[in-house]
Amino acid sequence: MDLALPTRADGFPWSTLAVNISGCALMGALMVAITELWVGHRLLRPLLGTGVLGGYTTFSTFAGDVDGLVGAGHSFRALVYVLSTPIAVLIVTWTTASLTRRLIIRRTS
Repeated sequence: MDLALPTRADGFPWSTLAVNISGCALMGALMVAITELWVGHRLLRPLLGTGVLGGYTTFSTFAGDVDGLVGAGHSFRALVYVLSTPIAVLIVTWTTASLTRRLIIRRTS
């Protein structure tokens, strides 16, 4: 993703934010589907959630981005990034979980 959306040293890390938001959207949909639609093996949720999507998201890169922004003297940009990322991923996780739940209810009705 960094090749498609490279981040300049003084720029906002949009590629990392996009990956983390999309991964959390997938997590919201997946967790509802696994717990409410499919009843699979008890290890399916940690395998797909923590394993696959945990490997897809880049929260370690998030920490490195924050460190890089602060180190380059962009403390305000780092603060915006630190505050906006958890808010954005929580909103998108909740939203996709809610939408997935509605789709499941509509489909089974």
